[in-house]
Amino acid sequence: MRIISVFLLLLFATAINAQEIQKSRWIIGPTLGYQYQEKSFLKGAFWALTDLGYANYLRFDAGANLTFQDKMAYVIPELGVTYYLGAKGVWPFIKAEATPYTITPKVGLGVFNILEFGAGYGFELNQKKNLPSIKGFNFSVGVSIPLNYHLF
Repeated sequence: MRIISVFLLLLFATAINAQEIQKSRWIIGPTLGYQYQEKSFLKGAFWALTDLGYANYLRFDAGANLTFQDKMAYVIPELGVTYYLGAKGVWPFIKAEATPYTITPKVGLGVFNILEFGAGYGFELNQKKNLPSIKGFNFSVGVSIPLNYHLF
């Protein structure tokens, strides 16, 4: 429940500053997704994307992963950095995600940074108490909603 409150607060703060964000070189928004890495996770994050020029883009994500074990919910914070090589609609990418328990390099494809499919391998840093190891092969899919994208 706490993550939903933080997520809504970020959306509200973004709406208040919409005029200044429109003038920015950054596109921002929320993302929601699913990830499998030894367990199923619901992913929620807030992201910011900027154009590096020559059809290259850099995106930063800050969010959390939610999973359940033995009738308990576990929230794991996560930071991510993605480098996109923009193409005509399908953007190949390389990504790194870090939690207090794993570091996960990924590769994948994004459709205009809105729909994203990725695969990688999570290397364990620590073991989360009351959860099995969450290292190993990773598959994810996500939907991102740009809040201030404009064509002109």
